[in-house]
Amino acid sequence: MKTTLQLICVALVSSFLTIQLVFFSTPKKTVAIEENQPMVQPTSYAYNLNSNSAAPSDFVEAAGKSIDAVVHVKNTTRQENDYSPLSYFYGLRSNPERIGTGSGVIVSPDGYIITNNHVIDGATKIEVTTNDNVRYTAQLVGTDPYTDIAVLKIKAEENLPYLYFGNSATTQIGEWVLAIGNPFNLNSTVTAGIISAKARDLNARDDKNQSFLQTDAAVNPGNSGGALVNTSGELIGINTAITSMSGGFEGYSFAVPSNIARKVFEDLIEYGSTQKGMLGVRGAAISPEYKEQNQQLNLTENEGFYVAQTVEGMGAEKAGILEGDVLLQVDAVRIKKFSDLTGYLESKRPGDVVEVLLNRNGTKKRLSVTLEKNQSVPFLRMSLKNLAKEDKKAFGIDKGVLVEDAGPYFNGQIETGSLILDINGERIYSVEDLAGFSPNEIEWITYINPSGEKIRLRL
Repeated sequence: MKTTLQLICVALVSSFLTIQLVFFSTPKKTVAIEENQPMVQPTSYAYNLNSNSAAPSDFVEAAGKSIDAVVHVKNTTRQENDYSPLSYFYGLRSNPERIGTGSGVIVSPDGYIITNNHVIDGATKIEVTTNDNVRYTAQLVGTDPYTDIAVLKIKAEENLPYLYFGNSATTQIGEWVLAIGNPFNLNSTVTAGIISAKARDLNARDDKNQSFLQTDAAVNPGNSGGALVNTSGELIGINTAITSMSGGFEGYSFAVPSNIARKVFEDLIEYGSTQKGMLGVRGAAISPEYKEQNQQLNLTENEGFYVAQTVEGMGAEKAGILEGDVLLQVDAVRIKKFSDLTGYLESKRPGDVVEVLLNRNGTKKRLSVTLEKNQSVPFLRMSLKNLAKEDKKAFGIDKGVLVEDAGPYFNGQIETGSLILDINGERIYSVEDLAGFSPNEIEWITYINPSGEKIRLRL
C-alpha cells in the first residue's frame, strides 16, 4: 500500500513538472500596436445620421412658390410680304398671321412681367395666360434688345402671384436651380439642374449681352422668358438660350442673371430705356492667346482686363486709370474674362461708384471710379456716338453719327472714324434716330470714311 502511494505521488509531480516545462519553453506570439495606428473597429452598415454631406434637395417648396408666377406668352405677328395675285385667286388671306409662344415671369402683384425680347419681337398682339388658365391681353412697356429683356403689363382685378428677385451675384457653381416655363406649349413645366458656370460668353463678337448663368436644367423652345429659381424660390435668372446641334436641349442652357434683368426692368419702368453705367476703358481680356500675340506688352498677369485706352471725359480717366493698367477686380468681382467685367457693369447705372483693383507695373492700386452715362450705342455690331464739336469741325458738317468702333460686321468696309450720314436715304442726326431702324430693314448706308470719301454701301 505504501509503495502504491509513493508511485501516485511521483506521477503527479512528474505531470506537474512536464506541464510547466512545456508552458515556459513554448514561444509567445506578440501583436504590436503602433502609437499612431488606429484601433480596428468592426464594420457597420448603419447610416451615419451625423454626416455633414448635403442631403438630396427637395424641390417641392421652391416649385410651389414659383410655378404660379410663370405665365405662357403668345405673340401674334402679321406678315406683310406674303401676298400675291394667286393668294387672291385661291381665296387666301393677304396678311396671314404667325403665332409664336414663350414664357414670362410676373415680378409684381400689379401685373408687371419680364420676358425675352425675342419672344415678343415684332408682335402686333401679345396674350398672357396664367397658370390658372386666365387669359389677358398684355401691353408692351419696353424692350432692351442688348440684354434680350422685355417688360409687359397686364391688368388684373386682384393681386397676382409673383416672384421675388434673388441676388444672382451670390449664386455658386454647383448650386441647385429650377427652370420653369412652357416648352413645346407644355404649360407649367419644372426641370432641375445645377449652375454649371457664371458670366458665360457664347460669342464675344456679338453685339448683345453675353454674361449668362449656365445651367444643365433642361430648357427647350418655349422656355424662353421663363424663370430660373433657386431652392428658396427666388428669381435668379430669365431663361434665354440653349446651345444645340439638333435644335433641342443637349445639356446646357443659359439665363440672363437676375441682377441684370432687374436693373433693365427698373430702367424701362422709370425711364423708358436702359441707363448704362460705363467705366470708360477700351482693351481686351488677358488670355494665353492675347499674351502670345502681344509679347511687346510684357504682361505678367494671366488674367484681368488690359487697358489699351481710356475714353476722354469718362470715369476711368477722371479716376486716374492709365493705358497699360491691368484691371484685376471691380468691387468683389474678379475679372477672369471680359464677360465678368461687362456682366457686372450691366447691373450698374450712371452715377454709381465702383472700386477697381488694378496692377500698374507690378504695383497693385485701388481706385474709386464713378460710372458715366453711355455716350455710344451698339448698332449693327458697331459702336456709334453723337458728334462732338471737334468732330463737326473736322468733317465740316453738323449731321451724322461717328463710328467709334467699326467691329467685324462690314469686313472693314466701314472703318472706325467714319461718319454715317443716312440710312435708306433718311438723315441721321443723332444716335436716337437709330432706334427707328430694324437691322433686317436696312438696304443701304451712306457714310464718309476717314479719308473724306462719301460712300454708299448697299447691304
